Amino acid sequence: MATLVKLVQPPCPKGFTRQPWQQQQQQQQAKFCELQRFRLINPMKAAAQSSSPSSVKVSQIKENLYQALQGINRGIFGTTSGKKSEIQELVEQLESQNPTPDPTLNLHKVDGCWKLIYSTISIMGAKRTKLGLRDFITLGDLFQIINVAESKAVNVMKFNVKGLNLLNGQLAIVASFNIDSKSRVTITYRESTITPDQLMNVFQKNYDLLLSIFNPEGWLELTYVDDEMRIGRDQKGNIFVLERSEERIDL
Repeated sequence: MATLVKLVQPPCPKGFTRQPWQQQQQQQQAKFCELQRFRLINPMKAAAQSSSPSSVKVSQIKENLYQALQGINRGIFGTTSGKKSEIQELVEQLESQNPTPDPTLNLHKVDGCWKLIYSTISIMGAKRTKLGLRDFITLGDLFQIINVAESKAVNVMKFNVKGLNLLNGQLAIVASFNIDSKSRVTITYRESTITPDQLMNVFQKNYDLLLSIFNPEGWLELTYVDDEMRIGRDQKGNIFVLERSEERIDL
């Protein structure tokens, strides 16, 4: 680290008058010190301005959020109240720094495929048992594909059935959306399909229950949107955190 040395002019004896050449030398020394001070301080200012404090903070919040989400399976099958509070606090911190406060005026930012990484919607107790989501059926990734041009959203839930030669399938729920405000959309259910047919046979008795859990109908407030993450809250107070995905989903 560079050290700034301050040049101190000794006091003049009483009655002593500086010569013009001495005054000129003192002025030159003062200018030299000021120049050195500027050279030391200015790089520090440039370094401070090169990275936005808010962007650094957002990246740290996201890192903390991903750490908090480890091992809870998106919260679908419940988690502790302490963990919920921790995640909600991090979500609120991100929402307070939302770079897109008017997302419905910038819908290109939400267009495309997103993967759910956390939700306060949970499948527990009798619901989980009825749907066979304990040992028989495994719930895989959950995606949302937004097609802005068609004002359409498709929620896709992946399933794996262990007892049927590791049968893989999916439930796709198609919905349309209309803009209500600068940050809110209203979602209307259109149709749903389960593929393949063998998976439909598994869920047939409890299909209405399955739809009641994953049906997105209602309104959704987009509370945080950037290039890689999206957060929303629905009319029931549920929180949804999604990350952008490059995966191709067959519909």
